[in-house]
Amino acid sequence: MGGPAPGDDERAPYDPMPYGPVEVGVGPWSGEWPTGEEYDAALLADGDRRNVVDRYRYWRLEAIVADLDTRRHDFHVAIENWQHDFNIGTVVRTANAFLAAEVHIIGNRRWNRRGAMVTDRYQHLRHHATAADLAAYLHQRDVRLLGIDNLPGSAHLETATVPRRVCFLFGQEGPGLSDGAREACDGTFSIAQFGSTRSINASAAAAIAMHAWIREYADLGGDSAWRG
Repeated sequence: MGGPAPGDDERAPYDPMPYGPVEVGVGPWSGEWPTGEEYDAALLADGDRRNVVDRYRYWRLEAIVADLDTRRHDFHVAIENWQHDFNIGTVVRTANAFLAAEVHIIGNRRWNRRGAMVTDRYQHLRHHATAADLAAYLHQRDVRLLGIDNLPGSAHLETATVPRRVCFLFGQEGPGLSDGAREACDGTFSIAQFGSTRSINASAAAAIAMHAWIREYADLGGDSAWRG
């Protein structure tokens, strides 16, 4: 029998992959150490097993965040947190992959981080007590708040033009956006579905919405957009 289940805030050391070597990352630096403030002496000495792209191997956390800040996109992501939904961590992880400007948590301050796979350390996260508070914060920065939910009157995500300065808001798995969130939104998008299920997973919906923004606005030229 195994031990007790890990707590919600326990972080996985890396993202396990279904193929490749068992050890993730790189070992200690071989040869003369590189110079530069971005490098972490402990990582150079012991190896870097973090889930980061090769560009950031051996870099300090703060240096990685600073570099990401020079390239962040104009979209934000917000998630309602009333039920400690495990999808929140996965949404944060996807927001990191697509380089969201900020991630916003509405409701309970404590959220389930396991699905984030430590990527929350590289994101700017903000907490808001209510969706109305989030809307006020965004509108001061000329960012529209658009909910993602299959509601009557929603614009179709697949055929609509996504605003460049936008925050996608997602509700909890199951109930979707709360009444307060719907009232705070400037509008809503729905995602086309063709099967028997009434809704799709919240983290899947978030990935679809973020990717719609990427297809519309992100610079897809060069190798940097396709790095592994």
